[in-house]
Amino acid sequence: ATKASRVCQAATGDTVLEFGLRRAQGFDGALSATRAAYIGGVHATSNVLAAKILDIPVKGTHAHAWVMMFDTEQEAFERYAEAMPNNCVFLVDTYDTIQGVQRAIEVAKQLRENGHEALGIRLDSGDLIDLSQRARTMLDSQGFENMKIVASDSLNEYSIHHMKSEGAKIDIWGVGTNLVTAQDQPALGGVYKLSAQRPSPDAEWIPKIKLSNSAIKVSNPGRLQILRYHTNDGEWMYDILTQSSGNVESYTSLDGSAQPQPPKGTPVVLLQAAMQQGHRTMPSESLTKIRQRTTESLASLPNEMRQLHVDTPQNPMLDTTVWAIKSSLINAQRRD
Repeated sequence: ATKASRVCQAATGDTVLEFGLRRAQGFDGALSATRAAYIGGVHATSNVLAAKILDIPVKGTHAHAWVMMFDTEQEAFERYAEAMPNNCVFLVDTYDTIQGVQRAIEVAKQLRENGHEALGIRLDSGDLIDLSQRARTMLDSQGFENMKIVASDSLNEYSIHHMKSEGAKIDIWGVGTNLVTAQDQPALGGVYKLSAQRPSPDAEWIPKIKLSNSAIKVSNPGRLQILRYHTNDGEWMYDILTQSSGNVESYTSLDGSAQPQPPKGTPVVLLQAAMQQGHRTMPSESLTKIRQRTTESLASLPNEMRQLHVDTPQNPMLDTTVWAIKSSLINAQRRD
């Protein structure tokens, strides 16, 4: 979902399609990846089963195999137009891209004569900046200004940002492998640690800590909650790790080096109980609602936190009570 949001941000409003079905990992990897990508902001998927099960919009094109089945590319496009006259996006790079664009135009003219309009072409290899510019000129000169140009070919947020900055004439981005496999960060650098325990249901909670020679691996003790504070304009300010009661009087940085002013305003409580004793305590949400909340949450972040390259990651603050417990446990362990 995070990868999808970065790709969509790089596309700056262009349509983004999830194209990762054949590269997804695990027996249900394609379904879970498509679901996450839609939550993160993609507009549709080529995964027909995911579209059916999850009610996600489905978009796609024919494969190279379709073109290769026929004696000529021209015949392949014509047969495709007969089968799907109102949904024609021609994949034009099976043999020669520019010749493929011209043949797509010829078939688009035939469709128009019969009362239909081709939707676009798809580029899947080569210099996508140059090819998209040449294709756009060809389409416009033949009266097909409304035909879209779809691009694929191992895209990610960086390549999309680069191509857009260099003037590529691409309307729709099909992103597959680099999206569904989270290729640049395949594992989340976080783990669960025991932070508190109690001998019986009626006993007091006892905070626990794990120490490490690496500061980042020292755990935060106690029954914890995360509070998110916003400005009056709804922009994110900071997150505070606090006790589960949620009362914050003051707070400190993770290493105790700074103590900003006490927080103001009413925070959003991020951790909500969804299951208790094996039973659901929170109603399930539609994928549309989850997607909408994700979009709103991302929009609340300052612009500098939504750049492709973030120089200074924002860490949560610690409630001073949590910091005091953490410090006492560290000191106790060191004395022992």
